Amino acid sequence: MSQEQTPDHTPQDAEQAPNSAEAASPSPAANEAEDPQSAYAGNFDSRSDLSGLKEGIENIRQQVGRFIVGQELMVDLLLTALLSDGHVLLEGVPGVAKTLTAKLLARCLQVPYSRIQFTPDLMPSDVLGTSIYNMQTSAFEFKAGPLFSSLVLIDEINRSPAKTQAALFEVMEERQVTIDGQRHLMEEPFIVLATQNPIEQEGTYRLPEAQLDRFLIKIAVGYPSQEEEFTILKEYHERGSVNNLDEVEAVLNAQQIKEYRQVVAKLHIDQKLMQYIAEIVNTTRVHDRLFLGASPRASIALMRSAKAYAALHGRDFVTPDDIKTLAGYVIGHRVLLTPEAEMEGQTAMQIVNEIVNKVEVPR
Repeated sequence: MSQEQTPDHTPQDAEQAPNSAEAASPSPAANEAEDPQSAYAGNFDSRSDLSGLKEGIENIRQQVGRFIVGQELMVDLLLTALLSDGHVLLEGVPGVAKTLTAKLLARCLQVPYSRIQFTPDLMPSDVLGTSIYNMQTSAFEFKAGPLFSSLVLIDEINRSPAKTQAALFEVMEERQVTIDGQRHLMEEPFIVLATQNPIEQEGTYRLPEAQLDRFLIKIAVGYPSQEEEFTILKEYHERGSVNNLDEVEAVLNAQQIKEYRQVVAKLHIDQKLMQYIAEIVNTTRVHDRLFLGASPRASIALMRSAKAYAALHGRDFVTPDDIKTLAGYVIGHRVLLTPEAEMEGQTAMQIVNEIVNKVEVPR
């Protein structure tokens, strides 16, 4: 499938320095000329070992690729969110494999998984759980809802009204639920994958800004190209018109995900790139076509996701291309257009990418 509004910037793997003591050691200036990314690698001896992470990620890509045609960037964005402890919102018309992709990712992880179908009559207690009186013990006992899982797929999140959507505010940000004065912590890892149909469709409710801000990444899932659609039909026919997800093997367990997240959090990012992120986000607050700019949470989210995206490509340091690739997906859903920009048919993604292209890359 094809990805809507995909930035042109694609970070490349960093070159490996020769290990032989007899190898010629070029000057720093020569290194930078050969590989501009080396300027952001940092000068330290202790490098992060990403071999296990890279092998696991590649296995997940292969498992998902058995059923999903194209959409490589979407899969990488989902893995980015997984490694940076963030939630993902998938938006697209029905039938473009949003739910299938989320289910495939769940199959690749050896963690508890649950799916919640949001409907207009869904109540918060149907999601979070409720306290039930136990006549044998003469006490109330908490019965956890389907939200208490490691990977939660919320299908068509914008089919439920604001009351039910608001039930997710606390758990998505603080990884806990407070019911009847009792705090219930979520087990790590905890990630929400939510799908939604375009808000123009009948029977949908717009997500409030506070909830959108809790998603690390928003992905617009578009239609496949004609060639990709032919491949979809061909492979579906060869499988006997059945997607047997039981064939998907679990690749990573909960402990491995925790360890890889710790590794990703410690990856190197140059202070010049932190300033670069700060300038991009600050520009959204003064842009004449944005009514509401991004908050500091967006800056932190962009830095976290850039580290994870670098790790996906085998690097233990962040480059400007990582930030450029992710900016639209991390910031686009956190800003609001002015009425004039909406009337002109512009999108937040377009404006954020324009900002990224105008802000000078640090050298």
